[in-house]
Amino acid sequence: MRKTQKLTLTAMMIAIGTLTSNVLFIPIGIVKVFPVQHFMNVLSAVLLGPYYAVAQALGVSILRNLMGTGSIFAFPGSMIGAFLAALLFKKTNKLIMAVLGEVVGTGILGAVACYPIATLMLGKKATLFGFIPAFIFSSMAGAIIGYLILKAFLKNKVVNQSGVRPPVN
Repeated sequence: MRKTQKLTLTAMMIAIGTLTSNVLFIPIGIVKVFPVQHFMNVLSAVLLGPYYAVAQALGVSILRNLMGTGSIFAFPGSMIGAFLAALLFKKTNKLIMAVLGEVVGTGILGAVACYPIATLMLGKKATLFGFIPAFIFSSMAGAIIGYLILKAFLKNKVVNQSGVRPPVN
């Protein structure tokens, strides 16, 4: 896939992720559970690679915060998850590893990274592992949706196993 195509697909994923934040999110305490972001992270990790996946996660996080539909916790969670999903997929070429990368990256590493933000920047009382249940639930739901969509793409030959669209004759 050429750079122009990757940029275009990244922009489209940012738009979809941002627009759906008004429609589908679940508030749990001071965290907003947003499974579509995790779905987009898995999709961009497989189709675009680490740099574009992180750019997509950052773009959606910025726009959601500017629109008031996201929280500051979207930054570490989504970007760590997107990067780990893309990295694991790139190393193994297995969809399940992208799902695992998203769940571990966002659900555990990203949740732990939110602790200093909650305590130092926002002055909220939080436990070190307090964000993990909400983040894991959200990332698992979105990652499974991403896995199912990508499996359908593979079955219908929309993309090949390496995440690249096959050439059109």
